[in-house]
Amino acid sequence: MRILFISDNFPPEVNAPATRTYEHCREWVEAGAEVTVITGFPNFPQGKLYSGYSNSLMKKEEIDGIQVIRVWTYINANKGFVRRSLDYMSFAISSFLLGLFQKTDVIIATSPQFFTTWSAWLLSKLKRKPWIFELRDLWPESIATVGAMKQGQLYKLLESIELGLYKNANLVIPNTPAFKSNLIQRGIDDDKIHVIANGASLDLYRPDNQDLKLKRKLGLEGKFIYGYIGTHGMAHSLDFIIRSIKKIERPDIHFLFIGDGAEKQRMISLSLQLGCDNVTYLDPVEKDEVPRYLSIIDAALVPLKRSDTFKTVIPSKIFEACAMKKPILLGVDGQAREIIESFEAGLYFEPENQRDFIERAELLASDKELYSKLSDNALRLAESYDRKVLAKEMLGVISDYVDGLAVQRRTG
Repeated sequence: MRILFISDNFPPEVNAPATRTYEHCREWVEAGAEVTVITGFPNFPQGKLYSGYSNSLMKKEEIDGIQVIRVWTYINANKGFVRRSLDYMSFAISSFLLGLFQKTDVIIATSPQFFTTWSAWLLSKLKRKPWIFELRDLWPESIATVGAMKQGQLYKLLESIELGLYKNANLVIPNTPAFKSNLIQRGIDDDKIHVIANGASLDLYRPDNQDLKLKRKLGLEGKFIYGYIGTHGMAHSLDFIIRSIKKIERPDIHFLFIGDGAEKQRMISLSLQLGCDNVTYLDPVEKDEVPRYLSIIDAALVPLKRSDTFKTVIPSKIFEACAMKKPILLGVDGQAREIIESFEAGLYFEPENQRDFIERAELLASDKELYSKLSDNALRLAESYDRKVLAKEMLGVISDYVDGLAVQRRTG
């Protein structure tokens, strides 16, 4: 089976869409599928090209058996609705044009870069091939939630387009059951929706010993470290975190933030303004370096803004930390909370509730028996969300649909 996968992000970028797409496609290639990924030149989230790349019209490369075609896009930092939209729309146009020349049996497009699905939809019409909407975010709802868009006429237009794409797609593959429920309530056929959850590669994330040299280099010996690794974006309520950790009185508790994004400079400025001395900021690290940094933290911090929209979200960083036996300090209600509490793999604090956050952070750092139990359960959680298994499950869904179409054509 030939699969054409359209994703705005792909390694060496290290955000969640890039990682999930790469790890799924790698497993599909090993299972015998021919996979081509159309993506942009790596620049997320700073809007700066990674070393060794230039923003040319097209470049082909092979990564672990995956045929990767990189196309020109309007490159911009992950800031500002208009400029980000231009970035996403330029990728939709470029990916569509290059996609016209690719032979395939099925087309997949992944959100939250919403315009990638426009490209897949039009390609499917012209090539007369089925297309699959991999749903990772409810867009434009999530954009409005963080205040990047008002719910006016433009919002209503985009929402109607979103609903039309769900209806038109041959399959919709959301990564949470809540997304499936949302779609069914809005009139999308239950039979074409298949949930494939996020997970972690247990081959990459293993609970090895701490990298003590790295910990010593960062001057964090003797500290209980809460780590946040990922995009520092508008959805994550990190200004609340900074204001809260200033009020933590225990000198042994430290917070390590690794990554970049629209809010990072504001976080750093706020830390300096408040005089926080229990925070360290690091630039993004490459994907294969993430386990080293996870090895030196004691628990993973996973917050989002307080919103009903984010109750449907299950952040992928949960699974990577759990695979390293790191308990989760979770500020996300709804689906994510249900998973963490069902496995007893971390502690939940009410999003943007400062008192609750501080109490939970201090409890996890002080209660060794509790910490040990949560740590063991974290690994058990990760083993239940093995990305290798989930990738095979998704390939099975795709294959069954494509094979079913072939049978219909032969007998029809």
